Amino acid sequence: MALDQDGVMLPRLRPAEVARRGVTFGLLSVVPLVAVTLTISGHSNRRDFLSVVSGVGLFGVIFLVTGAGFWLASAGDIRRVRDWRTLTGQSDSVTIVGPAFLRCGLFLLVLGAAAAGLYQLVDAAPYDSWLYG
Repeated sequence: MALDQDGVMLPRLRPAEVARRGVTFGLLSVVPLVAVTLTISGHSNRRDFLSVVSGVGLFGVIFLVTGAGFWLASAGDIRRVRDWRTLTGQSDSVTIVGPAFLRCGLFLLVLGAAAAGLYQLVDAAPYDSWLYG
């Protein structure tokens, strides 16, 4: 990768790339969620686990809104976490925290939505099914 005059990696991060990676991480996290859900015995325990994990989506919304605000506050000077050494002042950390919060927010939002959907499936499962628990 090329560097600019401040030592920041080019090209700069774009919102679509950060969002795509956050959603991809969230979709990949659904596999362990399903695996752990199926190892929990007992219908009420399984539902409780999924309801708690679906609450993570709320944190995802908070991170997403905060990250978008930091992204807008950085005025186009968006940096990667690897560019931490190029920061020169305290307020420059916004340029790194914005994309990180945006990615984490989308990850948590997708994970929470998947857990909520899986909760609905487990709740509606018939008594004798393997999904019931």
